[in-house]
Amino acid sequence: MTRRRGLFVVVGAAVAILGTAALVAASIAIGRIADGTGDASTDAPVVVPPPSPASPATPAAAPEELPPRGISTLADPAWISETARWSGIPTRALAAYAGAAIQTARTHPGCGVGWNMLAAIGFVESEHGTIGGSVIGGDGVARPAIIGIALDGSSTERISDTDGGDLDGDPRWDRAVGPMQFLPSTWAVWGRDGNGDGRAEIHQIDDAALAAAEYLCAAGRDLTSGDGWIDAVTAYNRSIDYNGRVAEAAAFYAGGG
Repeated sequence: MTRRRGLFVVVGAAVAILGTAALVAASIAIGRIADGTGDASTDAPVVVPPPSPASPATPAAAPEELPPRGISTLADPAWISETARWSGIPTRALAAYAGAAIQTARTHPGCGVGWNMLAAIGFVESEHGTIGGSVIGGDGVARPAIIGIALDGSSTERISDTDGGDLDGDPRWDRAVGPMQFLPSTWAVWGRDGNGDGRAEIHQIDDAALAAAEYLCAAGRDLTSGDGWIDAVTAYNRSIDYNGRVAEAAAFYAGGG
């Protein structure tokens, strides 16, 4: 379901040194979806990246409201431009990650989900919506649609269809869908409207990033703690390898290039 490129070799050793040390942020940190298809292993250590600096936000929206054009408008455009330059994250995806973190800080102030955590998951899951030649357009929709492999038990958990093939096009097996790779059954619970159009669309990066942020907060509660961060990533995918890849990417993004 998830293809990955080795872009974070330099920071790998640094992340490994972090081990399972507790992570406590002095300020709110601005962070593959829970399909349960990873290998549940408790033998290897898990890793936690450092917190990221907060992404600048505009004060336009009230705590429980989205601005007219959604979360992608929340972060400072200059910050988006500069961060996209050194990180290599497409600006449209980065605006969604930062906006989801900012909005979630308003609605779930005790969570502390970081933009870098969301970006790391977006990278590992779909290379920020670019996997297989897909591109996230100005409307935030990934085209062509990103659909994972059938979860038929051959190399993953066996998960029979839960949506009649409505989202993933497969009426027999479930598949992870969209730039943040939600299962249809998970999306049915956690799908969110991040772009303010009144719909929760699994292929739309604002919707998917906001859903991911809220899911991670529910799973880890306090993501500024080592245990909370680990619990959240484990809920997304129960694989030690997955945890390491997400931590490595998150540490790279937190490091500012």
